[in-house]
Amino acid sequence: MPSNMTKLTRFIITFFLIASMTTPLTASAQRRGGREKGTSVDLIVSGGKVVTMDNDRRVIDNGAIAVKGGRIVAVGSSAEINGKYSARETIDARGKVVVPGLINGHTHVPMTLFRGLADDMDLQEWLTKYIFPAEAKNVTEEFVRVGTRLGLAEMIRGGTTTFCDMYYFEDAIADETQKAGVRGVLGETVIDFPVADNKTWSEAMAYTEKYLRKWKGNALITPAIAPHAPYTVSEEHLKDVRALSDKTGAPIVIHVSETRKEVEDITKQKGAPPVDYLARIGFLNNRVIAAHVVHPSAEEITVLKRLGVGVVHNPQSNMKLASGVAPVPQMLQADLDLGLGTDGAASNNDLNMWEEIDTAAKLHKVFTMDPKVVSAEQAFEMATIRGARALHLEKEIGSIEKGKRADLVIVDLDDLNQTPLYNIYSQLVYATKADDVRTVIVEGRVIMRDRSLLTLDEKDIKARAKVFREQIIKSLAPSNTQTGKNQTGGLAQSPSKRP
Repeated sequence: MPSNMTKLTRFIITFFLIASMTTPLTASAQRRGGREKGTSVDLIVSGGKVVTMDNDRRVIDNGAIAVKGGRIVAVGSSAEINGKYSARETIDARGKVVVPGLINGHTHVPMTLFRGLADDMDLQEWLTKYIFPAEAKNVTEEFVRVGTRLGLAEMIRGGTTTFCDMYYFEDAIADETQKAGVRGVLGETVIDFPVADNKTWSEAMAYTEKYLRKWKGNALITPAIAPHAPYTVSEEHLKDVRALSDKTGAPIVIHVSETRKEVEDITKQKGAPPVDYLARIGFLNNRVIAAHVVHPSAEEITVLKRLGVGVVHNPQSNMKLASGVAPVPQMLQADLDLGLGTDGAASNNDLNMWEEIDTAAKLHKVFTMDPKVVSAEQAFEMATIRGARALHLEKEIGSIEKGKRADLVIVDLDDLNQTPLYNIYSQLVYATKADDVRTVIVEGRVIMRDRSLLTLDEKDIKARAKVFREQIIKSLAPSNTQTGKNQTGGLAQSPSKRP
């Protein structure tokens, strides 16, 4: 009996001695940032299928992403990430797919307030008879702010985390975009006639330079200069824009080669088609983002590649305005920096990037009569990593990789249209809808959670948009007497595009 008690006593003493020696070591390891509790991060998204869009196009089943200070610090399996890191907030993405935030490469975001105003017309009639007059009578800073909030809410709901815009009062658009927590390359439109915010070229350039200085270096906003097009901005003024871009490092956003008429007119006036003309005057470089580019020659595609110009394809807008079909298969073969955009909601009529991705894949199959062109993976690239290249931001966004901005979208895979799942790229491109987007994160901040907008007031946005609808109808009343009213009491149908 005494012998047994002695053994038990020795065991108890040994146990507590070991515990007293190891506890301080564990605490010390934690103070040194050891991994017993994990390195601290702001956010972990865990358990979903992670489509990285990195160079290896890794797709990680049961993957996870660790985020700190707005950037991705690690990507891997859930077991790996959860074993190394602890977070203030963890989002359970089981049963869902996590993708890079979508990039809408071309918008005129306040034009959501002109949605459906003028449809089923050609571009020039739509612009000159409807859109330009409607803008002249209605566009103010308040109009721009209300339209921007409406567009931002729509884009967030559809998983767009970055958009490239060109419009008037772009400083106000930048302000609203930052408040909403969305990323934007935002170009102040300059054009050779009086517009809403600036009446002369010198006023426009002074406004633009001040705007560029104000927003330079902002985490979310990349300020840009946006000459409307080579047919609305003179050669001298295009050179002014290039000089300001050289001075400030700002990107340039411009419409190029959108219609056959534009190509014919520029060729007749300048002795070269639009891309060649812009290259000849020294306008093009690797800071330029060219929207549409529907009618380039093979030689012009080579010029765009050589000069590093970003190109943004807008399939649905180009279809609706019958502008033509861009040679996207040839552009992809040339490895252009090619993204996707919706254009403005006056010529689309929405800001839904999932529709653009699906359309981009299908349009070129039927146009070329080749089902193999523009694969699902290539179409998804154009809305993510290749789209980031088009905006010259591929080092910051477009893929889920360590060091990049934490712009992430969580998509539900549980709905009927997502069942069953065989190939993730096919599912994302041909089956996914905007309503499948559950949660949106930009710069590490959750701005939509389980379909609930966290940075914008949907009820207020809708109410303010309805007020502007009445104002716009009233402002165009004389044209109503000529064209009549449609059955809904709105303006008679006409087309939609933008400056």
